[in-house]
Amino acid sequence: MHGYNYSRPGVYFLTIVTKNRICWFGSIYHGIMKLNDYGNVILEQLLWLPKQYTYMSLDEWVIMPNHIHVIVVIHDVDRRGTGRGVGTGRDLSLLPDNKTFIHRKSISSLIGAFKTTSSKRIRLMENNFRWQRSFYDHIIHGENELYNIRRYIRDNPEKG
Repeated sequence: MHGYNYSRPGVYFLTIVTKNRICWFGSIYHGIMKLNDYGNVILEQLLWLPKQYTYMSLDEWVIMPNHIHVIVVIHDVDRRGTGRGVGTGRDLSLLPDNKTFIHRKSISSLIGAFKTTSSKRIRLMENNFRWQRSFYDHIIHGENELYNIRRYIRDNPEKG
């Protein structure tokens, strides 16, 4: 969305696609996604993101043969710190460093880090791997929308 600050706390639905929609990450068998070696790299790098950037977390995700759907939550504060977490409804301000300023990367920067690290690892096995430029994003507003997107992600392998 033009002019929106994508580093601010919120819940974001993202879709990241391989270049030319080539199926690099595995195959779907009877509605279940079976990851291959490249898909396992994608899974590891996806799980690396919230370890590296502790102000964000992953809600729901699915790795498909040629794309990834993921819900990313950007929190008010570092999850190791304190403050009010987005969507938690809980006051987490019990630790002494609750005034610590957290510099948050934008969604674009987070996805850039994911694409860069996953590409480097996959290219050690297959030099031709590439991501499509950019990604699809949608800001999630409300529990009903979040529920519907979660269901879409969970059902995606069955739809092939």
